[in-house]
Amino acid sequence: MSSTLKFIVSIMNYFHDKLVLLTRQLDLNFNDKQLHFLVIGFLGIVLFILVNRLFKYLVRYSLTVISFIYTFTVLVVLVFAIEIGQKITGRGNMEFQDIVEGLWGFLIAFVLYQGIVIIARWLKRAIKYTLLGIQ
Repeated sequence: MSSTLKFIVSIMNYFHDKLVLLTRQLDLNFNDKQLHFLVIGFLGIVLFILVNRLFKYLVRYSLTVISFIYTFTVLVVLVFAIEIGQKITGRGNMEFQDIVEGLWGFLIAFVLYQGIVIIARWLKRAIKYTLLGIQ
């Protein structure tokens, strides 16, 4: 897990260094806070536009898909935060497999939940048709 984070950080540092060099060559003189403001602002709005288009498309079919994507995204952030917290505090081991297992647990629980929802809807229809004689 530590090596994975170090690899991700090295990629981020590479792009950070290239951006700092570019702004210096263009004589823009941005400080670190200003670069964060501009880069995260730009990335955020591009991501928002893409996600907004995707969700507008998906909502035609199912709000459940959007809820799943949102929940999964929050859980990814949460499990990474837990593992990083374990590394910082020394209370537990920071392991990538813990992240995988936690997210796998959500996926299994979601499939079970969806199965229960489908069965409940089917039973409700079956009872409605049987008791009321509706076809």
